[in-house]
Amino acid sequence: MNLCVLMGNLTKDPEMKNIGTTNVTNFSIAVNRRTKAGQEVTFVDIAAFGKTAENIAKYFQKGKMILIQGRLCFDQWQDKQTGQKRTKLKVIAEKFEFVGSAQQQISQQVSGQQSAPAPVSPFV
Repeated sequence: MNLCVLMGNLTKDPEMKNIGTTNVTNFSIAVNRRTKAGQEVTFVDIAAFGKTAENIAKYFQKGKMILIQGRLCFDQWQDKQTGQKRTKLKVIAEKFEFVGSAQQQISQQVSGQQSAPAPVSPFV
């Protein structure tokens, strides 16, 4: 099983690109963990596709908190300048959740509901 659930703050604004007929949004988050020695921060690169990519690019900016459910992806390539083999582990976002003060209002906008408040689904 390849399942990853992460919550953290965006380290920069999401960047959306169009590849063929699909939108792709790339961003990274900082995931914090408290330890006895202090605080440990892990930076994770994330990619989202399609409608998920569009919504993340539209509603999130640097510093906003997000909850991501996705899968790990291992990329390999050869560096054009040095010729060395390079690798990178990233997360492919399949679902996300708004976290924070305006989460319910934004979730309603994404799902198209404009009337009475509705419960927030765990993942969009």
